[in-house]
Amino acid sequence: MKSERMVAAFLSLSLGCSYALAPVAGFAKVQVLSETTLLAGGKKVTGQNELTTHPMVKGLLAAFDRAESALKKEDLNALMQFYAPTYDYHGLKANDVRRIWGEVFEHYKALESLHLFSDIKITQEDNELRAEVTCTGGLYGTDERTGNRITLDSWFREVHYLVKVDGVWRFLGNAGEVPTGAPFASVPHHPLF
Repeated sequence: MKSERMVAAFLSLSLGCSYALAPVAGFAKVQVLSETTLLAGGKKVTGQNELTTHPMVKGLLAAFDRAESALKKEDLNALMQFYAPTYDYHGLKANDVRRIWGEVFEHYKALESLHLFSDIKITQEDNELRAEVTCTGGLYGTDERTGNRITLDSWFREVHYLVKVDGVWRFLGNAGEVPTGAPFASVPHHPLF
């Protein structure tokens, strides 16, 4: 009985968090939180104005804004420009993500995402500029069958990995391991964002 109450409390909290993160009209879809820290070139940058005007942060925000715009238009080709050619998330490649997005577009409408950045780290690795962006957010849509607005995915302090390709930030994948108890055919957590 006690474990059932704990599960019910956890589900209530999860549902509440999903609604709390749901985007509201006029709310920025991609936002740098006030407590965010940027570490770039061995220098630490803080402060809302300093962060949002920093060229690296502006480039990252622009990449997510382009993805959000493509998402709203259900423009699969434009959305796929957000993904690096070397995208690999637990064996899922860009073509797998294209297929998954195609299925999402088929079953859900009025799609939107929310990305709240809390930490950003820029590094130079193998002659590539890379970013690690700690993000909380979600992916939301309206189910075609039922008309219900639902949370398709949500994440808390997930680390997004990006790489700068041809002057534009592109998504490489996320941190985290595939759960060991996951069924063979299941998709790892958060492959889309």
